[in-house]
Amino acid sequence: QVQLVESGGGLVQAGGSLTLSCAASGSIFSINAMGWYRQAPGNQRELVATITSSSSTTYADSVKGRFTISRDRAKNTVNLQMNSLTPEDTAVYSCNAQLRRFLGDARRDYWGQGTQVTVSS
Repeated sequence: QVQLVESGGGLVQAGGSLTLSCAASGSIFSINAMGWYRQAPGNQRELVATITSSSSTTYADSVKGRFTISRDRAKNTVNLQMNSLTPEDTAVYSCNAQLRRFLGDARRDYWGQGTQVTVSS
């Protein structure tokens, strides 16, 4: 069984910063990419940032220059440093990992339960 546990969400004023963390645990053989997605009320889930096993990163245009994703491969963790937050960043942020549980397993997506980020104006 695989678990992804997020932490670090909360309430912050516009212009402030938050750091989200996600730890993957359980039966894990290898992790390809890890990332963060978000979903605001009434909206579809959208990609925020991803990082591959070779540390290649992708960011949504709306967060470029403000958010930074990082990963510790040894610890199976991924962080999202969020700066200059705006009310438009308010959403539930979910961690994603593309991983194999054992040698020969198919690569599958796993998700955390989500953490609320609220930015007040």
